[in-house]
Amino acid sequence: MSAVVNLSRRKFLRSTALAGGGLLLGVHLPELARKPERGSAGREALAQEAGGAATFAPNAFVRIGADESVTVFINHSEMGQGTFTALPMLVAEELEADWTKVRPTSAPVDPAFNHTLYGIQMTGGSTSTRTEWDRLRKAGATAREMLIAAAAQTWNVEPGACRASNGEVLHETSGRRLSFGKLVEKASKLAPPQDVQLKEPSAFRRIGKATKRLDTPEKTNGKAVFGIDVSLPGMLVALVARPPVFGGKVKSFRADAAKAVPGVRHVIQIERGVAVVADGFWPARLGRQALEIDWDEGPLAALDSRVQGEEYAALAAKPGAVARNEGEAAAALEAAAKKLEAIYELPYLAHATMEPLNCVADVRSDGCDIWTGTQFQTVDHAAAARDAGLRPDQVRLTTTFLGGGFGRRAVPDSHFVREAVQLSRAVRAPVKVIWTREDDIQGGYFRPRALHALRAGLDAAGNVSAWQQRIVCQSFIAGTPFEQFIIKDGVDETAVEGSRDMPYAIPNLRVEWHMAPGGVPTLWWRSVGHSHSAFAVECFLDELAHASGKDPYEFRRALLGGHPRVRAVLELAAEKAGWGTPLPEGRARGLAIHESFGSIVADVVEASVSKKGEPKVHRVVCAVDCGIVVNPETVRAQMEGGIVFGLTAALFGEVTFARGRVEQSNFHDYPMLRMHQMPAVEVHIVPSTEVLGGIGEPSVPPVAPALANAVFAATGKRIRRLPLRAADLRSA
Repeated sequence: MSAVVNLSRRKFLRSTALAGGGLLLGVHLPELARKPERGSAGREALAQEAGGAATFAPNAFVRIGADESVTVFINHSEMGQGTFTALPMLVAEELEADWTKVRPTSAPVDPAFNHTLYGIQMTGGSTSTRTEWDRLRKAGATAREMLIAAAAQTWNVEPGACRASNGEVLHETSGRRLSFGKLVEKASKLAPPQDVQLKEPSAFRRIGKATKRLDTPEKTNGKAVFGIDVSLPGMLVALVARPPVFGGKVKSFRADAAKAVPGVRHVIQIERGVAVVADGFWPARLGRQALEIDWDEGPLAALDSRVQGEEYAALAAKPGAVARNEGEAAAALEAAAKKLEAIYELPYLAHATMEPLNCVADVRSDGCDIWTGTQFQTVDHAAAARDAGLRPDQVRLTTTFLGGGFGRRAVPDSHFVREAVQLSRAVRAPVKVIWTREDDIQGGYFRPRALHALRAGLDAAGNVSAWQQRIVCQSFIAGTPFEQFIIKDGVDETAVEGSRDMPYAIPNLRVEWHMAPGGVPTLWWRSVGHSHSAFAVECFLDELAHASGKDPYEFRRALLGGHPRVRAVLELAAEKAGWGTPLPEGRARGLAIHESFGSIVADVVEASVSKKGEPKVHRVVCAVDCGIVVNPETVRAQMEGGIVFGLTAALFGEVTFARGRVEQSNFHDYPMLRMHQMPAVEVHIVPSTEVLGGIGEPSVPPVAPALANAVFAATGKRIRRLPLRAADLRSA
């Protein structure tokens, strides 16, 4: 049942500046913030991790002021994916708001704003818009009906004779009208409707229409505040010297030279290393460079990427935990007319966000304020309260804009927030902890390294009769509160996604997984397991098509009879790319298709390779079916951004180890795709009335295999490891 409350009376808003001044109309939707169900991934475990915060709590998303402003509280982080526009569009559609008056703002940390699936306040899994589709539309519709009722009461007419439009309520017969701002006080005193009618999609006036992003102006005029921009009176800046080898610890340190640097105020050992706290970034950096630290490097001191690769290959030679088993893959493989084998290797990858990690904390005896770009508000808030020695209600966390996230800022151990809280408490002043790019690239966390060992058989007609796949990679779920929900029957779902659920009709199919030895900190990376599974599956399928003598497009199409949506996306991409038509000399096409996070994306890549072995991507044609589209401009931008992200990883991305140390450190040896390397990109959206899918991550998985398949078509050389290497492609 829906209910409406005056937000100024709500305790959690009384503790914020949002409650001061003006008249508020809030919308409370308890049925859409239900108590977590047992079995939902990580909900109860993370609620306990967050200090036992209740998850069956009121939700308040809409503020309408007497000044006609419509403020929408956004409970998901804005890190470039368009959340600050798409979510207000859901409210504005049903509210019938004047779009020029709509303003998004980050929600405070409170159970009211918990994720409808995961039971904590967080951003991830490409779920921000699709999980708020009902909740925010109902929030807007409930507010709309309250305003209409207030206007009808004012005019002494039936509510059915009135309607809302563009920030006003109109009486159809008399032509009278009142703006929302003039109705707020009366509306906030009315009893809420027990139920509200949502619009049919055919009546949408804003959803589905190309809409300029609301956060663009401040991001282009310099007013936007990212975490690294926060500055407080008396604030100090800290850099932390962390172990050069993962799992290492401080044995001893000498701080005299560091303390002699002008501007250095403190040198403090904390849980994760030794921090230099100074008046600014540069004295903190110089002080850290002057530290003398003796490290116990721990058990990973001899970690070497080459040796690790051999260990992965040895594991892949043995049976693993079964993720999917249909038919009799082993027997069918033995009986196959033609057999193929291949091993695909993918490296550790850094998130390499444009804005490195940072956090500002101001810990006092009676409270703590935190400013940071986070994807895990509930978890970070609870960790901060513990480290500050305060009650959760004494801690306020403000989510700033994020200069890229990609999963890096959703860390179960909250390390980058905890460092700032620990240091602020120790020095009794506001402290901003900044990670340099070198700190982050060399200090984790990474997309896991992965090895896929594949075997398949073709029958006499060239059809796939058997498929065996063994995946070797680390689990970043094991040992976390998520483990009991995500690791089932010895299989980490995030490690096998994209392989276990491939859509192709193969009668005998078996997928297995080995958990590789841990120690290197790993984490979800944009598209998670799909990022390596798609490469192995789509490249090996291309090998099978070639071995069968069939066109790669037609080969895939024939295997997708049971998945018409997937096949339709493949067909659209091929059509728009001109599949099968002539190309300029030296160029070739490759394609790949992948479904993830509720959306289907197909890419056709046009590429060439120079005699020196240098690949060049000329054009990418992308087709996407993400169900109902809220803002097509956001969909296009996310497809384009994911293509850049995926191409960067395919062409350059690699984190390697020698003597236990990460060998890369910054963009000179962990490069990004440059502007002159960017191909022409076309995005084609499939019109759909299906349930919403995600768009932040699904654009990443297919681009690397499509590129590898194009390189094969151009050179005849198969790419079975990433990133692409000139030595593998150079002409003889």
